[in-house]
Amino acid sequence: MGIRENIRNMPDFKLTEFRETLGEMMQLNDERGYAHFAGLHGLPLPAYCQHGDGRSPDLLFLPWHRAYLYFMELALQDINPNVSLPWWDWTSDTSHSEGLPEAYSFKEVDGVPNPLNEAAIPNWDDQIIRIVRMQLPGVISARGNPPRTLRDPDLPDELPRKATIDDIMLAPSYDDFSLRLENVHGAVHVWVGGSMSSVPVAAYDPIFWAHHCMIDRLWYLWQISAVGVPPPLSIINTVLEPFNVTAGEMLNISSLGYDYASQVIS
Repeated sequence: MGIRENIRNMPDFKLTEFRETLGEMMQLNDERGYAHFAGLHGLPLPAYCQHGDGRSPDLLFLPWHRAYLYFMELALQDINPNVSLPWWDWTSDTSHSEGLPEAYSFKEVDGVPNPLNEAAIPNWDDQIIRIVRMQLPGVISARGNPPRTLRDPDLPDELPRKATIDDIMLAPSYDDFSLRLENVHGAVHVWVGGSMSSVPVAAYDPIFWAHHCMIDRLWYLWQISAVGVPPPLSIINTVLEPFNVTAGEMLNISSLGYDYASQVIS
């Protein structure tokens, strides 16, 4: 499938390819389209995502989201086989001074709306839109149909720190690692704010995918470390709905055909 790169390291031509491919995907209105994949995480129902409660781990959190990224990436590569999902290192010095990656912050690029900045949320009926706007104010645009994603990021230096992740990477068990990483993952969702702060709509924000690639990358690095261990046998044969794969099939990224580029920018 290719190499997933740090978004801040991507050469301009690769960033342009990724941005344009994502824009094309957003124009598709069927199961190949961006809205279809974003909707699998929350709304419209059924919601398939796996999350814990912050106190006990959801053991499927990591493999389910790896499958989610995998099939999203395959859909992108159906449009352009040279494209891979990038990752956002929110622990880096640059993130702690600038916040969101620049690539996701511009509203327009060369006079064209930037598909990395926000996304439409099509295919919702009027009742769902009214309920979300009433019960989850500030997570989607207040007007318009289809609505669009929003962000309300906190101060850059409030993002998770490298020392926190270094400590998590020493976790001696899968359960401990998964719980602690998921809690940090949730903190970044809340930091971005807006659509990212609410599970039902989070995946519609394009930054969701770069954030979750960072989570997947950290799991991979822990897996190949001296302390990394497989998940409990009890979940290995669990099917990760709606994908026709099991948790066990998501454990080896080499067998899935992708890898992560080395960190360069701090």
